[in-house]
Amino acid sequence: MSETKGKTIRVTQIASVIGSKPGQAETVKGLGLRGIGSSRELEDTSSVRGMIRKVSHLVKVEG
Repeated sequence: MSETKGKTIRVTQIASVIGSKPGQAETVKGLGLRGIGSSRELEDTSSVRGMIRKVSHLVKVEG
């Protein structure tokens, strides 16, 4: 497996987890997001991409 070293992506929460499925709320928390408008700079790995795909309707991705 070839991981992209040094590459990062910025993930920003754009919607509330209230009313979402419990697994989705836990995934947003796992990404380190704490509420609408919060952002994190995360390493661009396949596991992070999978988490983002699961909650793509709740987050915005840049980079």
